[in-house]
Amino acid sequence: MAHVFQFAERDPSMTAEQAKQQLDELRHGLLLSQYERLQKADQTLLIVVAGMDGVGKGSAINTLNTWLDPRHVHTLAFGELTEEQAMRPAMWRYWNALPAKGQTGLVFGSWYAALMHELERKKPDPAKVDLYTHLINRFEAHLAYQGVQVLKLWFHLSAQAQSTRCAALLANPDTAWRVSDADLKVHKKFKRLRKAGLETIALSHRQHAPWVVIPSADEHLRDVSVARAVLQAMRQPILPSQVVEPQPFPVSLRQPPSSLLKPPHYAKATDYDAELLHWQGRLSRAVRSKAFRNRSMALVFEGQDAAGKGGTIRRLTAALDVRNYDIHPISAPDSVERARPYLWRFWRKLPRYGEIAIFDRSWYGRVLVERVERLTTPAHWRRAYDEINGFEAQLAANGTVVLKFWLSVSKEEQLKRFQERENSPFKAYKITDDDWRNRAKWTAYRRAAQDMFAQTDTETAPWHIVPSDDKKTARLHVLKTVVQALEALDKTTLELVEPALQQQVNDQV
Repeated sequence: MAHVFQFAERDPSMTAEQAKQQLDELRHGLLLSQYERLQKADQTLLIVVAGMDGVGKGSAINTLNTWLDPRHVHTLAFGELTEEQAMRPAMWRYWNALPAKGQTGLVFGSWYAALMHELERKKPDPAKVDLYTHLINRFEAHLAYQGVQVLKLWFHLSAQAQSTRCAALLANPDTAWRVSDADLKVHKKFKRLRKAGLETIALSHRQHAPWVVIPSADEHLRDVSVARAVLQAMRQPILPSQVVEPQPFPVSLRQPPSSLLKPPHYAKATDYDAELLHWQGRLSRAVRSKAFRNRSMALVFEGQDAAGKGGTIRRLTAALDVRNYDIHPISAPDSVERARPYLWRFWRKLPRYGEIAIFDRSWYGRVLVERVERLTTPAHWRRAYDEINGFEAQLAANGTVVLKFWLSVSKEEQLKRFQERENSPFKAYKITDDDWRNRAKWTAYRRAAQDMFAQTDTETAPWHIVPSDDKKTARLHVLKTVVQALEALDKTTLELVEPALQQQVNDQV
């Protein structure tokens, strides 16, 4: 860690002409490296800007932005949570804003805000510090593993230098606007802020997401230090082998895990129409209940082709207000989605409070179709189990009810439905060459599903295996499961979820 705190020093013998030449060389190198990364488009560079107020962070980054091609640099500024952001998990807004590969992002007010705020307290809560540190390190490791390079700059200034800088800016009417109330208050708690900064660096410095301390007393040295750090990052992209794997996300797997080999048995309805109407009525009332106003729901539908996912979803949505749900049919990622980490497109589709997101296929594509069809490497799909568990645990901690349904159809019934589709002018569009190809790999998909259940059937995001040879029975069971989960919200509180997640994390960190 010692190398993180080594400050560069300005050569006092350097002439103004030499200093200008040094900057020109850095600017030229930055532009060349930026264009090379744009051409390769294999990694994103995120530059996290941090440090105490009034040390010149904004000025330095403005200078950097003029040295780069600003068309490919995106400023990501995060302040107080908006109402829209507060309705989703804490990391949602950071995932949502990720630039594409080849681009550069300048991050202000980053995912370090909560950790810094806690460390600045006179008596920080160790449990919260551990939780925030764990989530941050996992987030940055997942980003780095999937082509997002994180460079974190901590701008350092002594108490006296910070006070002198603010006074000089205030003395000039043309620069006084650059001094905020927060800048003026820094000296009152300078030692505590500095200590919090050093602890933050110590807790989260990693080879794949390093902290670089920028000396800020001298503007020239500050700008040169920033340029050098960014240029080095551009020239030395992160390799997957350099990523320090985080500990597996602490989740409680259900025992024994759900199995396709012994699916549950559900009695057929004696009066399907009456039971369907009953459960749809209860669903309609449950989503309008007071308990659901500060919660949300994510429903995941997976299963073999022709298992009845579409028909089941239609029976669900028939009881819902169209303004309160979204259906997301998931297929192969497009070019925009491929330019970002795998889970990015699913983070963007998360529901607000009082809403339901329905996924027809989901983030489990990585460990199912991508695994079986060899569209990704074994390292990627094996790693995805932990990424998915972490993703779903964050949803649960934010009050999202996560229910996952595997609609299981027998091989004989599937063949019958395929043939019916081919012979029906109203259903022919449902059958494709991919369906027949997938059927030929029935055993491989079954094995992948079994592994998926064993790794991701958790207490907070359980799998429900639904035999679907009888479509009507399957629809009623799914409706019943959703209704019972929503009605149970009246007996629980959101406050019970977050401490449980915190305790699980604390046990592992």
